[in-house]
Amino acid sequence: MSIPAQPATRPANPRFSSGPCAKNPTFTLDALSDAPLGRSHRAAIGKAKLKAAIETTRDVLGIPADYKIGIVPASDTGAMEMAMWSLLGARPVEMLAWESFGAGWVTDVVKQLKLDAKVTVADYGQIVDLNAVDFDADVVFTWNGTTSGVRVPNGDFIPADREGLTICDATSAAFAMDLPWDKLDVTTFSWQKVLGGEAAHGMLILSPRAVERLESYTPAWPLPKIFRLTKGGKLIDGIFSGATINTPSMLAVEDYLVALDWAKSVGGLKGMIARADANTAVLETFVREHDWIEFLADDPALRSNTSVCLKFTDDRITDGAAFAKAVAKRLEDAGVAYDIGAYRDAPAGLRIWCGGTVEASDLEALMPWLDWAFNAEINA
Repeated sequence: MSIPAQPATRPANPRFSSGPCAKNPTFTLDALSDAPLGRSHRAAIGKAKLKAAIETTRDVLGIPADYKIGIVPASDTGAMEMAMWSLLGARPVEMLAWESFGAGWVTDVVKQLKLDAKVTVADYGQIVDLNAVDFDADVVFTWNGTTSGVRVPNGDFIPADREGLTICDATSAAFAMDLPWDKLDVTTFSWQKVLGGEAAHGMLILSPRAVERLESYTPAWPLPKIFRLTKGGKLIDGIFSGATINTPSMLAVEDYLVALDWAKSVGGLKGMIARADANTAVLETFVREHDWIEFLADDPALRSNTSVCLKFTDDRITDGAAFAKAVAKRLEDAGVAYDIGAYRDAPAGLRIWCGGTVEASDLEALMPWLDWAFNAEINA
């Protein structure tokens, strides 16, 4: 059979990667001209920029005034590992995993820290029974499964009178989902996800309960300098006011400030959530109208509005992985969608980023191309 004709309209921005994600629609390199390049991050100007990044994050996300916000090295991974290495071991631990990054945290805790943790795992596209979690233990989980397209629906499953800490990897949820700060003791994310910032730096957010643990508990294992959050039994408060542990990129900091300003310009957190929801709705309409594709997450209440994962369901497909890769390659070769193949550990399919820096009009333009690529491949 012949390959169908290509659609006439193309996405203005074909960048639908799930990380690093698309820059905001108004971004230009000129926006970074105020970056204090060649200056010390410990100079007044550097400290002011870092402090602004922290406090604007607090403002946009609605983080309580008594929570500590720190800029740390090594992106979300660095922030999560700092938290786990510094806080775990004082109480029993329960690890929840429903995608590859959550599984990575399990490996760190069980094989590296060698803690006798309870591990509860769900398949890709599913989530564990949240009502069965023991919050007398410290609980580690991802809010949004970046590689599985599922998310925690809300924080109702976390009790206010919990004895343990909640340690939440929120890297593809922050700025796209309403995080209940009173239920989260440790929250981490990275700049390169929902805000489309540059990589390398992570955010570590601590509740007063987490600070109390840090100041009252010393882990049994040695901590490298890059992980140390306390000195002499007290929190190193400078980390949470802009005195970073190691040298940050002031260019990346400037980029993050630009992204935060843009988020405020589109309505702050509510505006960013609305943009992500509108983007996801474009894919929902497409899936509803085509019987050969489905969401990896069956339950709409658990479906991510950022890292949207799709699977092909046509009976004519004999090799799902090869077919999905071929469709993704057709779209990339046509210059209409970059980096939308499923994550390497996830089931075969596509993963299309729908966070707020993506324009709904670009997703609307992409959908006929997805139809074209499917039909071209299935009839090849």
